[in-house]
Amino acid sequence: MTQNPFDALGGAGGFDVNALMQQAQQMQQQLQDAQARLAETTVEGTVAGGAVTVTINGVGDLVGVQIATGQFDGSDVDDLSDLGDMVVAAFRDAKAQADALASEALGPLAGGGGLPGLG
Repeated sequence: MTQNPFDALGGAGGFDVNALMQQAQQMQQQLQDAQARLAETTVEGTVAGGAVTVTINGVGDLVGVQIATGQFDGSDVDDLSDLGDMVVAAFRDAKAQADALASEALGPLAGGGGLPGLG
């Protein structure tokens, strides 16, 4: 028996594999474009009134750390420990912003809602 397995999905003309593939390719290109835009976008996370500012791009890569002058004494162990904590906190602040940007930019593309008929 040589029955077309796609007949069960809508019969003759009811399921266009070529159209589905073309739509998938378009979505992939849109996703790649959105990721490229995110990689070029930067956000800053700041703590302690600007004592530490961390800059990351939209995909979460660390691209800069700024420490305000006169805020920390490099000879004090507690100051250095606080500085490390502030860098981490500033990074988390920036990362939350980058994640929100990524969710906004990629959400419709990565959510899987673009292909009708697929769960």
